[in-house]
Amino acid sequence: MHDINDPERLSVSRTVSAPPSTVFAFLADPSNHHRTEPTDWVRDAIEPTPITGPGQVFPMNMYIEQAGGHYVIHNLVTVFQPNRAIGWLPTTVNDDGVLEAGGWWWRYDLAEDGDGTRVTLTYDWTDTPSFVRDQIGGMPAVPTEFLERSLASLDAAIVEDREGLPA
Repeated sequence: MHDINDPERLSVSRTVSAPPSTVFAFLADPSNHHRTEPTDWVRDAIEPTPITGPGQVFPMNMYIEQAGGHYVIHNLVTVFQPNRAIGWLPTTVNDDGVLEAGGWWWRYDLAEDGDGTRVTLTYDWTDTPSFVRDQIGGMPAVPTEFLERSLASLDAAIVEDREGLPA
């Protein structure tokens, strides 16, 4: 669902068939992130070390034709509440080695829901400056359906892991 009170934020929810601890552990492992992305945009974790707290940066290989093909995004963890919430701010590294944020962020909120977890995925671009919006062709960069498909992919990946199916 898109929050009509905040025109610069998309949020969707879905119940995933696993407890919050399983969902959180999955999301805190960058090597799983390509499995939650419904296209081929997110590739693989450069350093597949589990996320352990806010302030941690985890770089990911990415690919999108509109951005010139392959690039690396450095995600700065901004929210880390075990079994409750995890979020990050995508950044790039400038020539001086300083992280520069584009102004959007991703966040997963988790709540027990029977035998599963109600996962709310939020994509917020409130702080994205106009020049960045112009560079990428406007915001949001993805539609609500992308978030819905992402949560469906998350659920499917967790089921695959639980049942020992190939990823």
